Amino acid sequence: MIQARVVGKVWSTKKITGLPPGAFLEIEVEPGGARLIAFDVLGSGPGERVLVVQGSVAAGWFDAKSVPLDALIIGSIDESAG
Repeated sequence: MIQARVVGKVWSTKKITGLPPGAFLEIEVEPGGARLIAFDVLGSGPGERVLVVQGSVAAGWFDAKSVPLDALIIGSIDESAG
């Protein structure tokens, strides 16, 4: 799993069929600062810290046999806990 922070939204006018409602978000990996695009079904927003999975784990979450996604936001990190 990867910890990251949402830095922005990626606008897409067309999406393939089979994707659930959601958004493509630009995230910045912590630490290191690498940026990538992740699919979000949770409604995450800019500045929010999130947990991300990649590869077959991300694609396996969907019902479709072959979904062309490599990164999926699966959780929100609560910064007020602890």
